Amino acid sequence: MGLLENIKEPNDIKQYDTEDWQPLAEEIRTFLIEHLSKTGGHLASNLGCVELTMALHLVLNFPEDKIIWDVGHQSYTHKILTGRQAGFDHLRQFGGMSGFPKRKESETDVFETGHSSTSISAAIGMAKASELKGIRNTVVAVIGDGSFTGGLTYEALNNLARLKTSCMIVLNDNEMSIDENVGGMSNYLNKIRVGQAYNDVKTGVEKGLMNIPGIGEGLAKAVKRGKDSIKELLVPGMFFEDLGITYIGPIDGHNIGQMVDTFEAAMKLRKPVVVHVKTVKGKGYRYAEKYPRYFHGVKPFDIATGKALTKKTKMTYTDVFARKMLALGESNPNLVAITAAMASGTGLVKFGNVYPKRFFDVGIAEQHAVTFAAGLASEGMIPVVAVYSSFLQRAYDQILHDVCLQRLHVIFAIDRSGLVGEDGETHQGIFDTAYLSHIPNMTIIAPKNRYELTKAMEFAVTYDGPVAVKYSKGDAYYGLKEHLTPMELGKSEIIYQGRRIAMIAVGNMVEEAEIAYHQLQDEGIDITFVNARFIKPLDEELLLQLAREHDVILTVEEHVLYGGYGEAVDAFYMQQDIRNIRVHNMAIPDTFVEHGSVIQLRRSLGLDAESIAHIVAEYWNTQE
Repeated sequence: MGLLENIKEPNDIKQYDTEDWQPLAEEIRTFLIEHLSKTGGHLASNLGCVELTMALHLVLNFPEDKIIWDVGHQSYTHKILTGRQAGFDHLRQFGGMSGFPKRKESETDVFETGHSSTSISAAIGMAKASELKGIRNTVVAVIGDGSFTGGLTYEALNNLARLKTSCMIVLNDNEMSIDENVGGMSNYLNKIRVGQAYNDVKTGVEKGLMNIPGIGEGLAKAVKRGKDSIKELLVPGMFFEDLGITYIGPIDGHNIGQMVDTFEAAMKLRKPVVVHVKTVKGKGYRYAEKYPRYFHGVKPFDIATGKALTKKTKMTYTDVFARKMLALGESNPNLVAITAAMASGTGLVKFGNVYPKRFFDVGIAEQHAVTFAAGLASEGMIPVVAVYSSFLQRAYDQILHDVCLQRLHVIFAIDRSGLVGEDGETHQGIFDTAYLSHIPNMTIIAPKNRYELTKAMEFAVTYDGPVAVKYSKGDAYYGLKEHLTPMELGKSEIIYQGRRIAMIAVGNMVEEAEIAYHQLQDEGIDITFVNARFIKPLDEELLLQLAREHDVILTVEEHVLYGGYGEAVDAFYMQQDIRNIRVHNMAIPDTFVEHGSVIQLRRSLGLDAESIAHIVAEYWNTQE
């Protein structure tokens, strides 16, 4: 009988003696590898913090004490230790357990996270609330070193230094975010990773001085009084201490006993403290240790070889973008590329290798990325900010104030626009049209297939002003390649001319709409099929034409209804006082979309080909 079988409730780990800790850690690693090889998920980050999570569970009491997991994808061991092992059979699957903390899953998931650098702010808020209510508990923020490149971390630390609220920050340092960390903070942490050398030197000096006859004890005491000076000398900067936050570490993040002792000591201080824990991303699985970037988030894989069970057969939209960026970089010496710690995820690795002086990874700092791009554009460069849709949300003010207000030529290559699937609510890219389209001077393009994406990038490079090109996660659509009219600002494309009903599909929904179109053709329903292409500006001329020639306009988009393309079409017709046309918007309702495959999510939201065809057929049959 395995040790894990007795973990059914929070705090059950406390039943085990110290000699059981390491065998339990190995069981957890085996459990994670076996289950994630079937379901996929965030493997490397979770393997790296098994002992760290165990140590926290050994010293904390749930649900009174609280852990906030920065980003949240490293919370798998926490889920195991709170009795949710059975949920891993359907991890990140439709209707199954989330791969991130979810308050509705467990009272030990106290704060829902998905984007980086938020944990310290949330922890301070919770700790201050406990203080105001007279509750004596421990609030812990577990934050990776990658999240220390995000500005929100420093806003929180600045506030913590002022409030002096009792809060423990565990810095989980594995020298990685998704890609390797970059920048000044990474360099600083590289320096304090040798902090153990300080501890060893100090201890050795004190012991050595004590052995000097007559004067040794006095010298040792003098040295001890001057320990802060020694620490300042051997650990440059002392950033946390200078803020008034006690710093402890670095300590071994795979030594449970050492962490337990350290955490207990830190908790007794009842003041702000940072415990610096050094871990190995992918610990215990050789392929994940060797290739932590690849095993950050994986599809189902073969444990023996580490290879994915399904082979990639098509280019993704990210691949298409990556290839086009190389070509554009060769012909445009002023073209530069910017990423926020997502060089591999956004496809900019090759561009960075070929044009290293024109490639900038700014770390997890989307706000800085956008204003940095604005500065480059103001001096005649053509910056391309490649970023996931859900992460670009973090830079809204910079897009509005620093780019669009000045009408600067910044290109936003928005990857993962639309439904992204298994990562769920925090990662769905279903709000970008809404938060971009109402900003003056912004142009938004949603290509229908891989060929149009390349044309959209060509257009964006030559266009003089802010432009966003949004495309979805996954395999690029190869269909409709014979339909590729020249790209002209604000012009949509009629793919097939029909009658009575005009179906306008946006971006990645063109593929689904084409399936529906051919199904309808087989049923004798001959409608007009339009590729919106430009979300902003609207093709007002075509919209007027469609209103004159059709009875119903159907818009289809993988985006929330409010603030989407369909609402813009509605508003245009209202402004034009056009009342002879019925407009039906197919979009995502006013809700956050949970995890599941894109196919399942589209079906559940009524955005699959069958649902589209059904709506069209209803209108067609009603009006016959």
